[in-house]
Amino acid sequence: MIHELVQQNSLASQFIAELRDAAVQTDRLRFRKNMERLGSVMAYEISKILPYEIKSITTPLGIKEMNVLAEQPVIATILRAGLAMHQGFLDFFDQADNAFISAYRKHEKDGSFVIALEYVSCPDLNDRILIVNDPMLATGASMVVTMKELFKLGHPRHTHIVCAIASSEGIEYVRSNLQNITIWTGAVDEELTAKGYIVPGLGDAGDLAFGEKIQE
Repeated sequence: MIHELVQQNSLASQFIAELRDAAVQTDRLRFRKNMERLGSVMAYEISKILPYEIKSITTPLGIKEMNVLAEQPVIATILRAGLAMHQGFLDFFDQADNAFISAYRKHEKDGSFVIALEYVSCPDLNDRILIVNDPMLATGASMVVTMKELFKLGHPRHTHIVCAIASSEGIEYVRSNLQNITIWTGAVDEELTAKGYIVPGLGDAGDLAFGEKIQE
């Protein structure tokens, strides 16, 4: 299943518009904050379909039965681009276990690239609800490599993949290589460049949030 937030009017569209806007992107703080706020919106939307249980809450004047989360999910991010969005999830799932994965494009001299995965820190995933964010789902290759590595550490009951912008090609690649997943994206763009970048997209989310890096 795929959820595209811009299909319905909400503040998510405003945040995504500012994330895309080259004039606004010059303010790194604002870029990170918009990515964080988009993460919070995503967390709220996902929270609607998570399992709940009834709990008796004692107030100063009595007792009220309320629906509360039956369990906290595991929230994971792909370093470094996903850190700002990850904070948005933490603002809502503030007691969640966390996972961190270093996966990046290692570029070759001929212009091609491979996905390098160098670091994984993860709690037990067995029978848990897993939420993984990476702001850009372009070719889908890094997400598939990441998920297959995580699945070596346990088998989640269900996995939610979250991104700000996804390409149609990336979505199809993920769906054809992974099972038992739901994809949440702010918007879907149709075009990928020959180098695997989304058009119109928003650029390099990691660089815009934290500064340009030296390409290996």
